[in-house]
Amino acid sequence: MTARNALSALADKAGPAARPASSVIVGLIGSGIQASRTPSMHEREADALGLRYIYRLIDLDRLGLGIDALPELLASAERMGYTGLNVTFPCKQAIMPLLDELSDDARAIGAVNTVVLSGGRRVGHNTDCSGFAEGFRRGLGDVPRDRVVLLGAGGAGAAVGHAAFQLGVGRLGVFDAVPARAVALAGQLNARFGAGRAEALSDLAPAMAEADGLIHATPTGMAKFPGLPLPAALLHDGLWIAEIVYFPLETELLRTARARGCRTLDGGGMAVFQAVDAFRLFTGVEPDAERIQAHFASMIAG
Repeated sequence: MTARNALSALADKAGPAARPASSVIVGLIGSGIQASRTPSMHEREADALGLRYIYRLIDLDRLGLGIDALPELLASAERMGYTGLNVTFPCKQAIMPLLDELSDDARAIGAVNTVVLSGGRRVGHNTDCSGFAEGFRRGLGDVPRDRVVLLGAGGAGAAVGHAAFQLGVGRLGVFDAVPARAVALAGQLNARFGAGRAEALSDLAPAMAEADGLIHATPTGMAKFPGLPLPAALLHDGLWIAEIVYFPLETELLRTARARGCRTLDGGGMAVFQAVDAFRLFTGVEPDAERIQAHFASMIAG
């Protein structure tokens, strides 16, 4: 299936009566996203606000497409009147050269998860950063954060790495399965927040032994990628753990960490608050964050 035909098929499911000129039509582009709760969060909040809002999943796996389809997916979304797109793994960095403008955060982070389509222009934003920060403030706002380890230096890792310094982290050790990515992100963070505050890690064990907390920002733990992202022996009761995976909400990392006495934060807060910020960008309307959070909790519980 071509990218254009894929989007046309998704749009046709809405039916012409469901797509008046005043409708907000958005989509999520990514791989293996059928379990995403984002469409329901957006549509339920729009219903509460009296908005006509259609949110479609554009799952590259289901459509048999790769990231090379991004140019045509963007062009097709513009032709069909989409208001914007959310972007997730593995597209957050690949989409950047295709955009006309970037917000300050998206440019600094080097990753985009929200694209607003308006007036023939494509503007990229990063609400992962603000979403993680707000969830952390609410769930772990009182924890020490002098030394923190960030596991994962991809698009999500870059966003939460920037959020970590905005949250007052003193020093951040960055570890990634691809060492060059950790080196690049550490350099990027030092350029923005001060030389020597971030470092690429080649060995997790000594950094974890000294750390106040761990931020996990890889896909490991998702339903599609089960398991632990690091050896369980590196977890100790002096650590707090902040997870970005939210499906399942209870990852193996969180279960293991709690059993070892760690204080934990699941990925639900980031999922909710990135959606809050994206909704605002798509509609220009202020959503009710508490209502979205309650809806998210009901979906997870169900």
